[in-house]
Amino acid sequence: MSRRGDGGHWPARRNPAIDWLVGPGVRERFIDHIFARTCEHLAADGVPLARATLHLHTLHPQLAGASLRWLQGRPEAEIVFHDRGVFATEEYRQSPIRPLVEGSHERLRFRLDRSHPPYPVLRELAAEGYSDYVAYALTFTDGRRHAATFATRAAGGFSEEDLADLATTLPLLAMAVEIRLQRRIARNLLATYVGPRAGERILAGEIERGAGETLEAALWIFDLRGFTRLAQRLPLEELLGLANDAFDAVGEAIARHRGEILKFMGDGLLAVWSFADSADACSWAFEAAVAALRAFDRVMAARRQAGRPVADAVVAVHAGRVLWGNIGTRNRLDFTVFGPDVAVAERLEELAKTLDVRILLSDRFVRGCARARTLARPLGAYRLRGVESPVAVSTLAPEALSPPARQQ
Repeated sequence: MSRRGDGGHWPARRNPAIDWLVGPGVRERFIDHIFARTCEHLAADGVPLARATLHLHTLHPQLAGASLRWLQGRPEAEIVFHDRGVFATEEYRQSPIRPLVEGSHERLRFRLDRSHPPYPVLRELAAEGYSDYVAYALTFTDGRRHAATFATRAAGGFSEEDLADLATTLPLLAMAVEIRLQRRIARNLLATYVGPRAGERILAGEIERGAGETLEAALWIFDLRGFTRLAQRLPLEELLGLANDAFDAVGEAIARHRGEILKFMGDGLLAVWSFADSADACSWAFEAAVAALRAFDRVMAARRQAGRPVADAVVAVHAGRVLWGNIGTRNRLDFTVFGPDVAVAERLEELAKTLDVRILLSDRFVRGCARARTLARPLGAYRLRGVESPVAVSTLAPEALSPPARQQ
């Protein structure tokens, strides 16, 4: 539709971008799609957009946020994620985004065809033929500031009517983006603190105490040895650094082998592989245990070389039936697994320390994993505290935990 009315006037009119945001856009789930469609509607209505970006902060253990970039003629917006070190980079310090997100400006505009822009990225855009650039701060309801930018190659840059269209569209775009971003943040936080499976169930509304399901699963417990003694002589910051280094190494191995950290227990953790997710749950759990101990050893070797405190570790591996669900008080709930087989895994971890082995496998687990059956060294049957029948256990030869030899 034409943006200009009869006689050259600019009558009050509907904005197609806003119509889309409050209409079909309500059902759009993804921020990048919302941003791209909004830019397309603005461009189709006559705003001479050639480039637009959206810069968002988020709450995530590794990521500081993301930038989305839409270019004219491309059907989707490109997404780039930023780690937490982005705010210390020279690129950010010399960016027009910084004064917007840090609160010193609400809007910045630079005519790239008329003067030498003060920011490196704008000089690059000018060299690429862009004539005008405008950036807006977006303040969400939680007070956090984000930013959106728009650039054109049109001769003469953006008109006042173009800028008015952008300004009237931005509040609804910000509202639509904030809703999706908050859900993404909620999912990130839930996955971080309770695990992906539990997080998705909480988001789905399964939060009633007692809600749960019975799963056949492989599970293992990782525990740091000698941590209590270290805690008595190390500063808390050093102790925390040691634990985090260990958990980083082990957690990466778990994630890479399709497992889920269900919870941290002091200086240890409980990880689960559900047969509902994979028929090869025992194989994944076994490979994860071997990879975790190898990764742990590399991290400890690096710490030792740097003169920092180190620890040893054990992994106890079992398989059985667990109840995975919501347990706790009326006001404080936890998604976890419990049941007799969880108790067996806990007792196996205690037995591993008694037997002075780094990995201990229950017979039930070994029977379900072909590779474990090949490598396992039986140690006999042992009575475990609180468990009625003796449990047969095995370990692995030390060479099985050594890194594979490099091929020449």
